[in-house]
Amino acid sequence: MAELEQEDGGIKKSPKKLIIIIVAAIMLVAAVGAITFFLIKGDNGGTDGQADESEAAVHAEKLYFDMSKPIVVDFPKGAAAQHGRITISMLVEGAETIEVLKKNEPMIRNNLLMLIGAQDPASLNTREGKELLGKAMLDDVTAVVTKMAGKGQVDEIFFTSFVMQ
Repeated sequence: MAELEQEDGGIKKSPKKLIIIIVAAIMLVAAVGAITFFLIKGDNGGTDGQADESEAAVHAEKLYFDMSKPIVVDFPKGAAAQHGRITISMLVEGAETIEVLKKNEPMIRNNLLMLIGAQDPASLNTREGKELLGKAMLDDVTAVVTKMAGKGQVDEIFFTSFVMQ
């Protein structure tokens, strides 16, 4: 029944068979295209490596790092305050930055002790003075992270305790 006789004695193929062959060919081409697309996308995520790294940097997890001990400084005699005790936390990007900070905490503490000790205690009694100190501390910590690891980012420094006597 799949074959019909033509008037001139030739055999004519069924149109159903032709449609099935065409549909199967289209499905095969679509399947090969889909497999190729997913294999290529799986190799590099559909983008080049630099774009992936920049996206990872944009979406890096924000974490807090607390210095293990307060920073205690002595100010010069005759200053408005004789002693300062400051505790800080840092907002950083990624766990790698926290590891860099932990590994280099002695150097960071030294630098921050020197920086705070050189400040005028009277200026640290004002909000503006504390903000300027915070920015200077951020610059110093960022310089250490960059110097020692070449990567990592410290976004902000927070004073969690700031006592002067």
